[in-house]
Amino acid sequence: MIAAVDHVQLAAPPGSEERLRAYYAGVLGMTEIPKPPVLAARGGCWFRAGPVQLHLGVETDFRPAKKAHPGLRVTGIEAYAARLAARGAAVTWDDDLPGHRRFYSYDPVGNRLEFLEPIAARPGTPV
Repeated sequence: MIAAVDHVQLAAPPGSEERLRAYYAGVLGMTEIPKPPVLAARGGCWFRAGPVQLHLGVETDFRPAKKAHPGLRVTGIEAYAARLAARGAAVTWDDDLPGHRRFYSYDPVGNRLEFLEPIAARPGTPV
């Protein structure tokens, strides 16, 4: 039985680790976590924010996916979007998911990321 998602892995081109660190740690505010030595030799880097982990693995023939993406739930989405924009990351709002505020952004190698927050329902109003 599946109990939870342990992590999501995204691909990245060789030599992109410093740009990824600047984005995932500096822009998104995640913490880099050490990779086991045998995996660290392959390149890439791993990040955590609370129970959420994103692993960036090196792929020699890298091409960012056009639709695939992790959906990252945030709190204070307006302030979080402002944080990203203030640090140079593009923020594209999308109002097509009922009951949520959400936007998309891209990491420095072109991986698409979705950020969303449920809209709190007023008493007697369905979400």
